[in-house]
Amino acid sequence: MIRRPAVAGPFSFYPDDAARLRSMIKEMIDPKAKREKAFAVVSPHAGFIYSGYVAGAVFSSVILPEHFVILGPSHQGIRPVFAIMTEGVWQMPLGEIPVDSALAEAIRKSSALIQVDENAHKREHSLEVQLPFLQYFKKDIFLVPICISYQANYQDLEELAQAVAAGIREFGKDTLIVASTDMSHYVSQEVAKQKDFLAIEKILSLDARGLYEVVQEEDISMCGFQPATAAILAAKELGAKKAELIRYQTSGDASGDYAQVVGYAGLRIT
Repeated sequence: MIRRPAVAGPFSFYPDDAARLRSMIKEMIDPKAKREKAFAVVSPHAGFIYSGYVAGAVFSSVILPEHFVILGPSHQGIRPVFAIMTEGVWQMPLGEIPVDSALAEAIRKSSALIQVDENAHKREHSLEVQLPFLQYFKKDIFLVPICISYQANYQDLEELAQAVAAGIREFGKDTLIVASTDMSHYVSQEVAKQKDFLAIEKILSLDARGLYEVVQEEDISMCGFQPATAAILAAKELGAKKAELIRYQTSGDASGDYAQVVGYAGLRIT
């Protein structure tokens, strides 16, 4: 199975030319950032001109291993609650990324909700846009992609988190969990910051249930709150004690339009 880029190109999320892509990412990272070992990060997934500086900041702040479990929301709609790939290669402008079959199987076997579904990943951008940043820093990396249905409830996410944590423990190698999410969508800058920080405060408190509930109670249009919820739960299972906000901004900071923005937050869980 070869998974080709769905959102690379001159009029898409990021350049499909390797040299241009590297040059773009170079401007978005912080080479002087203090790096720490982390269990998980939360990173946005919009077009790089909008969210790339937030993603660049958060990936600059962690010691990156070779193995990654990326949890992303499905914007296309999928049949399984959780769709995983357990084999294949993701073909990216900066090179190929193999699916880590051993780690994927260790995760998959722990939950019947996690089903192999390659089609769920073909057009989904939320996981794909994380990869160029990882490849910029690490030449050889391995991926376990998991798409999460918008129908996943809190108990489902607890089950996923336990499977991810158990799989990583069994695998026995350093692995970073990446939760892919944007924050509020198409609201004013003022409303975005107000609502987004309600969710961010729950992440900073490692309050997974609080995050899951506040997003729904306050009608926060955070598309990846379920991946973020699962990432918090899995990270705590693996020993995480704290979270830090690395960077927050909105699309208005790039476009100048603060009437209708999308929010982006980058957080590190250690």
